[in-house]
Amino acid sequence: MKTFDSNEHPHRRYNPLTGEWILVSPHRSKRPWQGQKEAVSGNTLPAYDPECYLCAGNVRSNGEQNADYKDVYIFDNDFPALLNDEMPSEINTDPLFRYRPERGINRVVCFSPEHNLTIPEMELDAIEKIVSAWTQQYLDLGGKDFINHVQIFENKGAVMGCSNPHPHGQIWAQSSIPTQVEKTQKNLDRYYQKNKSSLLQDYLEHELKRKERIVLENEHFVVLVPFWAIWPYETMIISKRHFGSLISMSNEEKSAFAAAMKSITVKYDNLFETSFPYSSGIHQAPTDKAAHPEWHFHMHFYPPLLRSASVKKFMVGYEMLGEAQRDITPEKSAEILRQLPDTHYKKR
Repeated sequence: MKTFDSNEHPHRRYNPLTGEWILVSPHRSKRPWQGQKEAVSGNTLPAYDPECYLCAGNVRSNGEQNADYKDVYIFDNDFPALLNDEMPSEINTDPLFRYRPERGINRVVCFSPEHNLTIPEMELDAIEKIVSAWTQQYLDLGGKDFINHVQIFENKGAVMGCSNPHPHGQIWAQSSIPTQVEKTQKNLDRYYQKNKSSLLQDYLEHELKRKERIVLENEHFVVLVPFWAIWPYETMIISKRHFGSLISMSNEEKSAFAAAMKSITVKYDNLFETSFPYSSGIHQAPTDKAAHPEWHFHMHFYPPLLRSASVKKFMVGYEMLGEAQRDITPEKSAEILRQLPDTHYKKR
């Protein structure tokens, strides 16, 4: 009888943040690929694009003009998914056709006036300004009486649905707790009530001892491939100290967080020597005015690339009907990322 080897044999892993399972099939990583390949852009972007609606001084599609900004620039999204209007509605009690109005605010965060500059190629002080801007937005939006959650995120690259290559992210603030956050909320709280400690702090202590999935760390943050990762090179940035949101960070922690973001995104770009696409986002305590000792600050990176700059991971078939599945193990992807240079490939 064969002995089980998690690097060779199929198995399922549990995600304690969401309460969901993922199927891991490491033997499938050896299969040949004859599927779709994404086009890799070889175009060199200019530092300023007169047609870009996010570049400094340009007029956006709604006729408003951007300020001649020099670092971070924030404005209300011209095409918001949520509206800042209170909509009275009849109480809906039908168990099969439930709905309710959702109120919120969407903002765009331009990271830099330079059209061709992404986070891995920015100077550290420029990234620190982004972190400071995020902090202020969390305070500003979260302080409104109808906002109960503030989601800060970035979609980088056309393959992730980004409609403009200018370096930017978004903030969606809304009156409800979104589904994925609500799942995490319930599991963090259940663990905290049972153990009187942070789930992610306990998890991080074990990861630091094992050192199997650690990609990099500094004094205040750890970047790792989660044990339950779905995407091939998925990572999390987790704070070493237990706190719930950006507003609890010291200045030293803000600098260390910016450094961690730069370091992992440089490694991403170096992996296939391309501007690496991803969706990233911060998970932090809701702004519903309740105490949330169970929350532990962390940031997710979900990159789609699988084998090269042109081959991506698709979520189809079994993954849509059954559960998430991956081929390369989290331990292997962490090893690959860990061994990559810390200097951006364009500067070597």
